[in-house]
Amino acid sequence: MLKGETAKPEHTKFGPGVVRDKFIGLFGKSPLLFRSPGRINLIGEHTDYNEGFVMPAAIDREMIFAISVSTGEQASLHSLKHDQTITFDIGNPARLKAPMWANYMLGVVRRYADKGHTIGPFNCVVDGDIPTGAGLSSSAALECGFAFALNALFDLKVEKIEMVHIAQWAEHHYVGVMCGIMDQFASMMGAADKAFVLDCRSLSYQYFSLDLRDYTIVLCDTLVKHSLEGTEYNTRRAECESGVRILKRYYPEIKSLRDVTIEMLQKHRGEFEGKIFDRCKYVVEENQRVLAAADDLAHGNLKSFGDKMYGSHEGLSKFYEVSCPELDFLVDIARKFPDVIGSRMMGGGFGGCTINIVAKIRMADFVKVAAEAYKNRFNTNMEHYVVALRPGTSAVTDVT
Repeated sequence: MLKGETAKPEHTKFGPGVVRDKFIGLFGKSPLLFRSPGRINLIGEHTDYNEGFVMPAAIDREMIFAISVSTGEQASLHSLKHDQTITFDIGNPARLKAPMWANYMLGVVRRYADKGHTIGPFNCVVDGDIPTGAGLSSSAALECGFAFALNALFDLKVEKIEMVHIAQWAEHHYVGVMCGIMDQFASMMGAADKAFVLDCRSLSYQYFSLDLRDYTIVLCDTLVKHSLEGTEYNTRRAECESGVRILKRYYPEIKSLRDVTIEMLQKHRGEFEGKIFDRCKYVVEENQRVLAAADDLAHGNLKSFGDKMYGSHEGLSKFYEVSCPELDFLVDIARKFPDVIGSRMMGGGFGGCTINIVAKIRMADFVKVAAEAYKNRFNTNMEHYVVALRPGTSAVTDVT
């Protein structure tokens, strides 16, 4: 999500053609066009910054960028969504107090400069239909798409994996969220109709065809984002690192929770203060679930895969404590509903979406039941999105 924003309704008008036309209206010339998708994560939450395993996929919600070289001395960024333009000195892309959306992009420019790449003045217009605050990584799509666009515009010859790291750096240093690598990697490297298991230590990955057959993926958006999200994300990371420091006294080969077993945790349980044991237990078990879920996909066992999604949510709620009443409620509704084979919270937590695998013929019924129950319980609306899997960041070839 974009830090400091809450979920907002979808755009009524969106697409490459809209962004292109806005660019022409502002700058009087035709731009290059690029797209970068949001992502879902089927299973493997909060494991990426622990060098573990995740199973993301790029989706059919995206950011669109129109960009061209400028003849002026400064660069400009325009957000259609916010109806704002900023200009800045290309030699000093300093972090701003406001607007926050610009920092995701300014951080990318800064990192390219730090790495010795020459970027000249440019103009860029950006827009997107990724719901913010929903846990679909609109921030990673913004960073990755912009990095990709600059790379193409100035022929920097930077490989995709390096752009992933540049995008992550921008989030760490210009936004202040110490995110793992998954969101940026998924946005950049996604593939049509496929999920992939990413090893967040080696960055090796393996694609899996996601043959849902008679099922579809439905995201139920709580439309809330509790204020704990920002600080608690970094707190969870620190708690995991504390657990590793304790275990390294006995197992010096350990580098992260990726290397830890349940047996190690249990043996030294008495040395973990507060909630550190619970945090580490969740991460270790979630890594195991991701690998087992990949085996389920390889064998076409969707029922077993769905069971692991429920197990993931239980761990996130009870042990990692990054869920919230709204998310727990929607997962409980899904568990009781016929023809939902898996459900869990997705993303950083404290709001956002649940991801659900639902029989196509019952999808409308499920959404209706969930939305009505959610309204009755919390006196607020629930949004939903049916998503399909799409390629990662790329140039736009079809302008509509």
